[in-house]
Amino acid sequence: MANTQYIVAIEVGSSKIVGAVAEKYSSGNIQVNSLAEERMQNSVRYGCVQNVESVKNAVSKILSRLTPSLDCTINDVFVGISGRSLHSVPAELVRQLNPSDVITKEALVAIENAAGKTPVDGYDLLTTVPRAYYVDGIETKTPCGQFGSQIKVNVNRIVAKPILKKNLSYVMDNCTHVRRYFVTPLCVGSQVLTDTERSLGCMLVDFGAETTTVSIYKNDYLVYLATLPLGSRNLTRDIANGLGTVLEDTAEQVKLNLAHPLDPSSEPIVIKSVNSTDAINYIVARTGEIVANINQQIEYAGLEAGDLNNIVLVGGGSQLNGLAQELTKATKLNVRMGSIPASLSITDQRLNRIEYIELYSLLSRAAGVMKPGDTCITVNEYEEGDIEVKRPEQTPVREPEPEPAPAPDPKKSGKKKRGFFEKFQRALGQVMSEPPEDE
Repeated sequence: MANTQYIVAIEVGSSKIVGAVAEKYSSGNIQVNSLAEERMQNSVRYGCVQNVESVKNAVSKILSRLTPSLDCTINDVFVGISGRSLHSVPAELVRQLNPSDVITKEALVAIENAAGKTPVDGYDLLTTVPRAYYVDGIETKTPCGQFGSQIKVNVNRIVAKPILKKNLSYVMDNCTHVRRYFVTPLCVGSQVLTDTERSLGCMLVDFGAETTTVSIYKNDYLVYLATLPLGSRNLTRDIANGLGTVLEDTAEQVKLNLAHPLDPSSEPIVIKSVNSTDAINYIVARTGEIVANINQQIEYAGLEAGDLNNIVLVGGGSQLNGLAQELTKATKLNVRMGSIPASLSITDQRLNRIEYIELYSLLSRAAGVMKPGDTCITVNEYEEGDIEVKRPEQTPVREPEPEPAPAPDPKKSGKKKRGFFEKFQRALGQVMSEPPEDE
């Protein structure tokens, strides 16, 4: 038990905050042991923490609910970062080389870091990922081990508004220690997409509550990343605002209970006093806008639809029936639903849900960077044997000292006063006993 590796991850989203504990085996497989979540509304907007106290309390509750089943203490956690302002900014760096020196991994990493250090006004740099390598003008995927007189490195700087990490860091610093922050879309891309998809070209669409993140891969590298301020909650709000007679909670129930939310010709029914046809019209209009924005990202990445092979759809909003078909119509690309990383084992089927795919990708990514012996928790251990119960020491009770006897009262004494006749006899005896003077 002492050598068992445990991983703890936290993902803060717009509609919920979720955390999980997983056990990493020597084979590399991961077993999810426990999961806890807190549903929230308006405390996190577009992936950015707004109410730090509310989110802090929610994270604290999650951490406290993860530990009882393992009887342990959480020492640190892995945390995902995502949100509206998260996007990629390309950069390029050219370095002259000594033709007689082989290109090493250390030298390549140094060049990548140098390329990523170019600041982006108004944004924080979260990480840098490679995009392409050129040795003496020829593109290559494996520059390490080659000789050349010049190398050009293209990278993507993943940046976000400073408030995104600032507020998240405040929350986590007041709850526990963070072992490492990960960019959530990058984790999902590395764990959910296949090697073939990343090589041939693929678009990863994470359709969340208030944001939709689009990541595009080509030739094994991330080409483009953007976060759209649109999500499944927009559909709910359109129903509530359009009808004007129901609250957002009711509109959400209507949306979830529609069998064909993107088919205006479906048989009309009444849900929560709402005509399904009216709700569907609002959903179709907003979904069309979101799909059009997703499709536009291919052009923004400098690509064409023919440069990609397929689309992988994930996120809580991806369960909207008919969304995959709408994406196929707009992009002419095949769409498949993303699945939980194969390295994860989830025996509790209540936890085997696609809406947790971001969290599970964080766990899987964290397992890949943890060294042997590393762990996020300390399991409480107890010594075997008889338990000696020590009784508290007791102060001895002093017996009360006896009170002194009262002085005898002569008036109450048993002796009687001598009478006159008794005194006379005593005096006469003394006279008779005295010797004569001549003696």
